[in-house]
Amino acid sequence: MSAPNSNFVRACKSLPVDRTPVWFMRQAGRYMAEYRSIRKQHSLLEICKKPKLAAQVTIEAAEILGVDAAIIFADLLLPLEVMGLPFHFSAGEGPVIEKPVRSKEDIKNLRTDRASELGYVSEAVALVAKHFAERVPVIGFCGAPFTLASYMIEGGGSRNYIHAKTMMYNHPADWDVLMEKLVSVTCEYSAEQVRAGADAIQIFDSWVGCLSVEDYRRYVLPHVTGMVQRLEKAGVPIIYFGTDSATLLPAMKEIGADVIGLDWRIPLDEGWERVAYAAAVQGNLDPVLLFAEWKQVKLRAEDILNRADGRPGHIFNLGHGILPETPVENVKNLARFVQEYSGSRSGVRQPKAGSRSQ
Repeated sequence: MSAPNSNFVRACKSLPVDRTPVWFMRQAGRYMAEYRSIRKQHSLLEICKKPKLAAQVTIEAAEILGVDAAIIFADLLLPLEVMGLPFHFSAGEGPVIEKPVRSKEDIKNLRTDRASELGYVSEAVALVAKHFAERVPVIGFCGAPFTLASYMIEGGGSRNYIHAKTMMYNHPADWDVLMEKLVSVTCEYSAEQVRAGADAIQIFDSWVGCLSVEDYRRYVLPHVTGMVQRLEKAGVPIIYFGTDSATLLPAMKEIGADVIGLDWRIPLDEGWERVAYAAAVQGNLDPVLLFAEWKQVKLRAEDILNRADGRPGHIFNLGHGILPETPVENVKNLARFVQEYSGSRSGVRQPKAGSRSQ
């Protein structure tokens, strides 16, 4: 851990801070001219696999925006390659898994002994941590087993997750083996990022909102809980984030993550109440609001901060990642506004009823 006393790390632990920390999912990306310039010469995967480039992209975004944490630039699907599942990016369609996992034999052939080959990501983490030292904490990340399994089985993006859900329902034992393999690889991958200097790990469960509460509890909760328990040994806060997950929040709190990410579909105070204040929360401005006039962005950000009501354990973020073509000035202004507005209210930022800090 390179910045253990930062506002970000303290907020992850539900400790009082002098102002609300802010960072943004996908804060390095196509909406930034600096990133587009690099992409003219390198593919996304090339940037991920060249530590100096990945570190440069990570550092530039954090410095340009003036945010309170830098998330390492990497792709969610990188672990699939070392498990023996090649993928590529198709223009306009996103990632394509060349040979989807559809059978017991396919699952059996997946490897779990090559996670060390992802070391280029931890090398990038080390470079970023060295650059920022104690000034800005570094966030490592990985995909959650359900989301990665769904990509593997569907072969890419999906609307209905027919193949993934069919495997869950018809072959639950095979599903459990697949999830266990993914947990093994992603835990080793994440722990290596922590050893390289990451101050926190965010687990992205981007697709989990497609599940009913019952299915989440049966097919996902035990595996993610085990994953968090293993990652706790690394000694840094764990953030668990899923989209369209308002109905899942009471179950998600049982995972034991330090922070639960909220998307924009539920008011922040209601989402926090649904997790019974058992964790810090991160969120939750609608990313599309960043296309609106600044007056609207400011009003919504102020509303979110007011809903947090000074309770220790709020990290300001979007409800999902920054979208392409987002006006950069709105993102910069939002980071500055959150810092200044919350800082001006720091005198009232004492533990509230229900806070883990009480």
